[in-house]
Amino acid sequence: MDRRKFLQAGAAVGAGAVLAQPTQMQATVQATMLAATQAAEAQLADRPYWVALAAKIAAPVLGALSERRLKIAMPVEAPTGNVEVRRKFAHLEAFARLLTGMAPWLEARLPQGAEEDLRAKLVAQVRAALDAATDPASPDRMNFSEGDQPVVDAAFLALAILRAPNELWMKVEPRVQKNLISALEFSRGILPGYSNWLLFSAMIEGALAKMGAWWDPMRIDYAVRTVNTWYKGDGIYGDGPEFHFDYYNSFVIHPMLLNLLEAMEGVSGQWKPFQPEMLRRARRYAAIQERLIGPEGSFPPVGRSLCYRFGAFHLLAEMALRRQLPEGMVPAQVRCALTAVMRRMMDAPGTFDEQGWLRIGFHGHQPQMAESYISTGSSYLCSAAWLPLGLPPTDPFWAADAEPWTAKKAWSGAQIAADHALRDGHSI
Repeated sequence: MDRRKFLQAGAAVGAGAVLAQPTQMQATVQATMLAATQAAEAQLADRPYWVALAAKIAAPVLGALSERRLKIAMPVEAPTGNVEVRRKFAHLEAFARLLTGMAPWLEARLPQGAEEDLRAKLVAQVRAALDAATDPASPDRMNFSEGDQPVVDAAFLALAILRAPNELWMKVEPRVQKNLISALEFSRGILPGYSNWLLFSAMIEGALAKMGAWWDPMRIDYAVRTVNTWYKGDGIYGDGPEFHFDYYNSFVIHPMLLNLLEAMEGVSGQWKPFQPEMLRRARRYAAIQERLIGPEGSFPPVGRSLCYRFGAFHLLAEMALRRQLPEGMVPAQVRCALTAVMRRMMDAPGTFDEQGWLRIGFHGHQPQMAESYISTGSSYLCSAAWLPLGLPPTDPFWAADAEPWTAKKAWSGAQIAADHALRDGHSI
């Protein structure tokens, strides 16, 4: 008997056992049993919901690109009026950002069944899409060198390859591997801004190193050492020398630092001394992120790039995938919190157009929230929150009973531990 049937049978038996009790007690016990069963079924539905959502969002992008018709099929919405400019970048944005969050799931080894069948189907599409995106003869060959934007999304593509080296690199045919290397190398002609963008150039070099190509250690060294000088305290880096109140510590800075340093472990030990402290900082910022998720699945619409939606929780998802969540935080509360955010955002009317493409907004279609660099492709960074799909279904993240997250506990009057800032690697 599977778990769901067991729970339902247990509820029925429990309800039958109290038929002889007074009516009020009987109703109370039945209600309690029903609530427990519904909670358990909701927990069991979390992973299928994430998988279905990922497949729904990926379908138009991977379907079109694998057939070399993405540039024809994909709408380019650019609310600030610079459609033709953003059209140069939107296709690489959509593909690379989608892959960066899906990669751990694409790399996963799953039990036989519907989810594994879907994963295998999408992996085949992704490999065809990688060919279409980098083949010089393809009508969907993407822009890796013109303008500034391509260095950003080449880096997200590089990060995806690092997260799924078996499926997105080792199993890719040599011709496509060669084209992939060339595409990433083309981005070297772009000078990154003195901001989180330094990590984009560094991430590309890290991937090239792992791919067996020539790589530039100076770009990595400059990025790691410079970003380290921008640390402001309590797990937060400046985006450049100044502090910015936005989600870029999660969108880019912490996840790229962690993955870059990890990737270089087998190539050079030069940056290993940075890892322990940068990991402690990341765990603290993940704790802050989890506390930002309100009882009903909302979070503060603060700072720029809010149209990346729940991609704002890239770091929290990263730490869950790594099984390195902050002390006292159980994986199930993160699963439940992220699920609440996704459901709240994805249920908003206007999130998708009639063909299933994401539209621009935070909660539904809100084009006025877009900055000048936002277009349809930008929205696909929401995928970053799906990283825990790389964990097996038996992992406590998925298998443990539902748990309320911090804000939900606090606003219900439950007892929670005091929060503490981080200083010099220690909580205070």
